[in-house]
Amino acid sequence: MFKTVLIANRGEIACRIIRTAKRLGLRTVAVYSEADSQALHVKLADAAYPIGPAQAAQSYLVGEKIIAAAKEARADCIHPGYGFLSENSAFAQSVADAGIAFVGPPPSAMLAMGLKDRAKALMEKAGVPVVPGYHGDKQDPEFLKRKAYEIGYPVLIKAVAGGGGKGMRRVDKHAEFDTALEGAQREAKAAFGDARVLIEKYITAPRHIEMQVFADTHGNAIHLNERDCSLQRRHQKVIEEAPAPGMSATLRAEMGDAAVAAAKACGYVGAGTIEFIADGAGGLKSGGFWFMEMNTRLQVEHPVTEAITGLDLVEWQFQIAAGEKLPLKQDQVPLTGHAVEARLYAEDPERGFLPSTGKLMALKFPSGEGLRIDTGVESGDEVTPFYDPMIAKVIAHGRNREQALDRLANALDATVVVGPRSNAGFLSLLCRAPQFRQGEFDTGFIDAHLDDLGAVPQGMDKAAAALGARELLTRERGRIADQISREADAARSTHISPWDADDGFQLSGPRRQIVPILADGEKVTAQVIQEARTTTVTIDGVAAAADAVAVATADAVYVLRKGRQTKVAFRDLSLDEGSDGAGGGLVRAPMHGKVLSVLVEQGASVTRGQRLAIIEAMKMEHTLVAPLDGTVSEIAVGKDEQVAEGAKMIVIEAKKE
Repeated sequence: MFKTVLIANRGEIACRIIRTAKRLGLRTVAVYSEADSQALHVKLADAAYPIGPAQAAQSYLVGEKIIAAAKEARADCIHPGYGFLSENSAFAQSVADAGIAFVGPPPSAMLAMGLKDRAKALMEKAGVPVVPGYHGDKQDPEFLKRKAYEIGYPVLIKAVAGGGGKGMRRVDKHAEFDTALEGAQREAKAAFGDARVLIEKYITAPRHIEMQVFADTHGNAIHLNERDCSLQRRHQKVIEEAPAPGMSATLRAEMGDAAVAAAKACGYVGAGTIEFIADGAGGLKSGGFWFMEMNTRLQVEHPVTEAITGLDLVEWQFQIAAGEKLPLKQDQVPLTGHAVEARLYAEDPERGFLPSTGKLMALKFPSGEGLRIDTGVESGDEVTPFYDPMIAKVIAHGRNREQALDRLANALDATVVVGPRSNAGFLSLLCRAPQFRQGEFDTGFIDAHLDDLGAVPQGMDKAAAALGARELLTRERGRIADQISREADAARSTHISPWDADDGFQLSGPRRQIVPILADGEKVTAQVIQEARTTTVTIDGVAAAADAVAVATADAVYVLRKGRQTKVAFRDLSLDEGSDGAGGGLVRAPMHGKVLSVLVEQGASVTRGQRLAIIEAMKMEHTLVAPLDGTVSEIAVGKDEQVAEGAKMIVIEAKKE
């Protein structure tokens, strides 16, 4: 076994690998960018080395820096985690050339499976079923458009390189193909440095089923059962579970045999995942699944496999990389109970799941039977725009699917994330969605049920806002009392607050006040009734919530209720809180990110809904559109600029009637 491992990754996966490595007695070495100097994975490791600026392209994606750190640390192996360089065959080869073991597959297997077109050709040769489509080298847009027409709509445009939903577009109509192709190629080029795509038939009721495979250097290969990853949005997995609902033992064996054949066909070694698309119409059935791609690394969702098998997949990775044989044979692989994993992200479901950055002013997870939390952050950490906005993976295991989902939903309800907004409430509703609970779902389920899942604008939570106002006032009253005790009457003459005594003293009856506040930036008025030692606060007659968590900061109170966050602060009436003077024509950045392109020029006429600019943040593109008909009167940003959330980007002067 190895002595020292360098983890070429960050966040929760680095922390997860460190835990197993330490249990095995390995010395652990972390690498970090400037943005991660105080990150949890750095604190957990035995040693840590800086590798450059916050931007991943200048740090975590620079193989030379990572190998140099490994040599300095005298690491005898490098674990790539997932993401970043984990599926980069050139990096794996460079690691081997440096005389360091790579805890992953050989570069040849990465090359064979890394490009989707070559992988599908290899699978066809190995007898593994593949989705009908065009997987060739010709990339002329008109040719690809003709192929899409021949395949028959709907089709899926997919990047030849990479994965994770990047460079992928569903196209339902021939007229939409050109725009979709342009977007897919641009995204693929930015994410993988390769703009090539393939075209596949889109399965209309698709289930995403994947098989966890392992192979050693002695010619042995097995699968560790399947995972269902059908709950997705924008081709990004949201909730994963094992085993797959509706999976029979016969179909599991059939799909498992295909997965093992795929692994053997490319000479695979280590942990990998064979991803299949299955036709979910009428339930899972024999012959109703096709190879999509292989992920030549550990997967984000590997904990659900660990939960149902009782195995440590990272330990297996180390053992196989050290030349050992697989610990089990196929008929020895356990399958006990059911496990579900939810990806807790710093994002706002009510605003199209836009990433949400900022300081984690409070972060607390529940504990209990069957629960596991994998995280790479803690209270006080910053969620930056430079990396994936995952806060944690919340995993629940139970004796059956119902118990596992109940445990996961309850755990999400008890999770506290304050600062950046999170998708905790959305995930909780998803776990409780009746159709999902009944196993009636496919990859389009989330998009078809956004209203039911709270992923649309909800409006102000007045009960939460009232609680925030009450907390603000209580804190203010305590602060004034302290000040009075220190400065006596002088404090009263110099401080203005809702609790000052010069606003109408009453000899009898309750004391009533009207207090202006801001709730998530919206102007509202809190009605306050103080009677004896009791203070009642309402907003439009709605009382303060009793089922919420309130966290105070220097200038506001954050209220967390049913997974939704409401920021409450006093409103300073002396400030000009009017409009920016641009009316509805002011287009602001919806998130902190990089301007990929500006699609209009100053003076241009635009129509409502027309594309104006594209921003990228946390591996996601967002297109800004014109809010009204008019003329571009100002462009405040340029291509490749970094912009903060809320920054002015473009001003549209309304069309005069």
